Amino acid sequence: MTISQSAALPLENSRPAPTEHAGNGSRTAGIAGGSHVALSGVSKHYGSVQAVQHVDLNLQPGECVALAGHNGAGKSTLIKLILGLIRPSAGQVRLLGHEAASREIAQVRRHIGYLPETVALYPSLTGAETLAFYARLKGLPCGDNARLLARVGIAGAASRRVGGYSKGMRQRLALAQALLGSPRVLLFDEPTTGLDPASRLMFYEIVRELRDTGATVLLSTHVLTELEGNTDRVVVMKNGRKVADGSMSALRRSSQLPVRLRITLPAHDARPGQLPDGWERVSERQYELACPEAHKIAALQGIATLGLPLDDIDIHAPSLDDMYAQILKREDI
Repeated sequence: MTISQSAALPLENSRPAPTEHAGNGSRTAGIAGGSHVALSGVSKHYGSVQAVQHVDLNLQPGECVALAGHNGAGKSTLIKLILGLIRPSAGQVRLLGHEAASREIAQVRRHIGYLPETVALYPSLTGAETLAFYARLKGLPCGDNARLLARVGIAGAASRRVGGYSKGMRQRLALAQALLGSPRVLLFDEPTTGLDPASRLMFYEIVRELRDTGATVLLSTHVLTELEGNTDRVVVMKNGRKVADGSMSALRRSSQLPVRLRITLPAHDARPGQLPDGWERVSERQYELACPEAHKIAALQGIATLGLPLDDIDIHAPSLDDMYAQILKREDI
């Protein structure tokens, strides 16, 4: 069965500005007092295998942070450390002010929602019975269960046995159990696996709602294209180390990948001789310039001062996939 701990508690309404830093030197020292989750110098090894190495990470109330990395990068190990399912070999993990693997953490486990990568639900129970089981397990009333099932889009299947659910429906039901009790911290491991595009939009809408009410959301995913516009920060892991941590704009600057500007001139007025140096012709009417992120405004202003008639202008910023590949290539660990 899935593991999730959550409970009804008032949520902090403060939402800090996203952290504007990136790169291997972006560690934050010590335990931040206002953090919902704080890792300081955390390592985890299994014999000679270093699953996590010297990671510092702080997750604030009202923040959605994505965890990216290759298979074996240490993402799932980090989530297990935060949940207190395993103990660190070195360093400290604090969850809602308590040591994550301590006995006293039991009193706050009900304030945590967890959606694992592999969802295993009892097939003979109905969707409604499954959610009621988890609510009773957490000591919560079932009065809100119908609303949760409707929120994740499976209210019409509440009386059907889970064994007859599709993979996407099981994922939606597992999401509903993670949301029981308005948790203060939510940990999602590959949460959109099996979801169709509409369901993925629904998931990120729920994430934004949780974040805006003060919850802390950490999600691990391989689908990097989903993250743009849906997360405040992206943490990149490689071989157990944190190699980047920052907002999309900070990661874009750190990757040093160029922005590509493309203009389309009218068919009767393609005048390449008037363009500044650096612009290259890519078709009969189109010209392109690759420039650093910091120079794109000046490049656009330079075009505007020429007074050229333009049919169109496109700005192609590096995607998260591009930045991710560049960061991993640069961080030779």
